[in-house]
Amino acid sequence: IVVVAVNSTLLTINAGDYIFYTDWAWTSLVVFSISQTLMLVVGATYYLTFTGVPGTATYYALIMTVYTWIAKGAWFALGYPYDFIVTPVWLPSAMLLDLAYWATKKNKHSLILFGGVLCGMSLPLFNMVNLITVADPLETAFKYPRPTLPPYMTPIEPQVGKFYNSPVALGAGAGAVLACTFAALGCKLNT
Repeated sequence: IVVVAVNSTLLTINAGDYIFYTDWAWTSLVVFSISQTLMLVVGATYYLTFTGVPGTATYYALIMTVYTWIAKGAWFALGYPYDFIVTPVWLPSAMLLDLAYWATKKNKHSLILFGGVLCGMSLPLFNMVNLITVADPLETAFKYPRPTLPPYMTPIEPQVGKFYNSPVALGAGAGAVLACTFAALGCKLNT
């Protein structure tokens, strides 16, 4: 469990650095939420179905969180900002996986369908809470200036306040569909 959690952490470790993509923060939230959902759900369901013990998914997320804190602490010592997932955003989503597995008396198909949907829908929401509470993109943009983007890379200013442009809604919708596939893969790895 430690080996897989370390690898998951390495693959997700930059997936929350919205602050380095200030201009693309909302687009990045969707893409990064899906990548984080992938790494969390596959590993968590693998270990959950491997041990058969509800709570293992949360344990897996806890290891990912702690390793992320350690790795980012090392980055912080080198002068990088320490804004990435200081709040443990993976834990509540993993708890929902455990809950789906436990509440349906260890039914793998329920874990895939219900757990996948719950985890995939919740992670972008927790990510957004993290982004809003921890990092101030404008302040960071001045603190960590980046080279100017070429014209064809310059983002178009988004329409604010329209639901269909909501990165949380888009991330949650995509996550709900994809996380079921990810959960099925995690279960399949045990067979």
